[in-house]
Amino acid sequence: MKIIFQLIILFTLSVAMMQAENVAISETSQECLDCHTTIHPGLVFSWQNSRHATMSPQLGMQKPELERRISAESVPEELKNVAVACFECHGLNTKNHKDAFEHFGYTINLIVSPNDCQTCHPVERQQYSENLMSHAYGNLVNNVVYKQLIDAANGHYQIKNGNLTFDEADELTKEESCLYCHGTKITVEGKETKETDFGDIEVPVLTGWPNQGVGRINPDGSLGACSACHTRHNFSIKTARQPYTCKECHVGPDVPAFKVYMASKHGNLFSTHKDEWNFKDVPWVVGKNFTSPTCATCHASLLIDEDENIIAERTHKFNDRLSWRLFGVIYAHPHPQSADLSNIRNKQGLPLATELTGEPARDFLISEEEQANRDKNMHRVCKSCHHSQWVSNHFKRLHNTINKTNRATLTATQLISRIWESGLARGLPQQSNLFDEYIERVWTSSWLFYSNSIRFTAAMGGGGDYGVFANGRYQLTNTIYELDSWFKQASKIQSKK
Repeated sequence: MKIIFQLIILFTLSVAMMQAENVAISETSQECLDCHTTIHPGLVFSWQNSRHATMSPQLGMQKPELERRISAESVPEELKNVAVACFECHGLNTKNHKDAFEHFGYTINLIVSPNDCQTCHPVERQQYSENLMSHAYGNLVNNVVYKQLIDAANGHYQIKNGNLTFDEADELTKEESCLYCHGTKITVEGKETKETDFGDIEVPVLTGWPNQGVGRINPDGSLGACSACHTRHNFSIKTARQPYTCKECHVGPDVPAFKVYMASKHGNLFSTHKDEWNFKDVPWVVGKNFTSPTCATCHASLLIDEDENIIAERTHKFNDRLSWRLFGVIYAHPHPQSADLSNIRNKQGLPLATELTGEPARDFLISEEEQANRDKNMHRVCKSCHHSQWVSNHFKRLHNTINKTNRATLTATQLISRIWESGLARGLPQQSNLFDEYIERVWTSSWLFYSNSIRFTAAMGGGGDYGVFANGRYQLTNTIYELDSWFKQASKIQSKK
């Protein structure tokens, strides 16, 4: 039965290959396919349906400029005229990979990194390295404030001597929680022998694996995982342009982008008409290929009109069209100048881009001039469907919402600061964890969940119920009431002691 199944797979694959464009497969990759077609048919079929399987780098470089998906002007001679297959990626830079190993006469590495992808996509690789996502691991785990939040959220809680305590979360818990999206640090811890149908093989033992987080630290030292958006082994631009791809990490309530999008008019149109749209063409023609934006439309894709006028250049930096950092921060603030946030310190010495009073740490943030330039980039995208007054008034409301939510956060922060100063909870003045007591969680929810949701609703939906009663202003004002009431009640109890 097993032999029959393998024969069916081989026959189906051979038919698919005959139907594909006539692009040669290297001898080394063909050897990979001969075995892995039976071992990992899902991966092989996924690759076979990819553009990599039917387009050599040389053919890609010959495409008209607007249609090109390869940004390299040249590639190594041995790669030019073959399909981008198994060995072309897994055997490309093995000398730089700590996860490289000998595999049936060839040296390969398990993990394909951005440094490998840059052989054909150097511009995208460079842009992504300047994107906050590429530094998502270090920006989280090396920030003492956010590390406290990780510990408080993921820690192991228990009763000791009648008191509730928690221990720091174990690494496996961190890897499947915060680091699932932010990325893990993958290390090689020796090798192990595995039995296979083709004989014993010795493979690297990896920690922090599996992971395809946006800021993953790879064994070759590079940052990021292209597969976070361009899922392996199909690497489909159609997948990357779908909001479901972004949903994997941007689902909230701390980053409610997908929920807000689906509740918006844009999401309504996507849900209704997505089957009529073309998600594969490059460049992407506004009004012809699609009639309502997805995440990629606003943040990444090369957009043109039907006369081939460029509306927005393709970017993998993502914040090229964003002037404000809206989520994951206590106060919304101008975007940081650098994707590596390790040098940011406010006046109190905290690794935060604002003071606790909301004042921006301006030395580390983009200028107002750069903010205006990025706003223009985003406005051009919006104006491809909307009148200029519609767009300008939309952003006027957004800026008002940023101001108002920051003011609400300031009120909540003044209340929690009063609680800390009174000794009713242990926080910043006591150099204690800011997130491990109930009333501190109320403060955290005010900005991490509710202010975020309100800002996202304004930015992506133009308003709506999600930012009022679903997860917005009503809940935000509740946290302020609760902080104030809790302080007054706790103060009364303390005064009676």
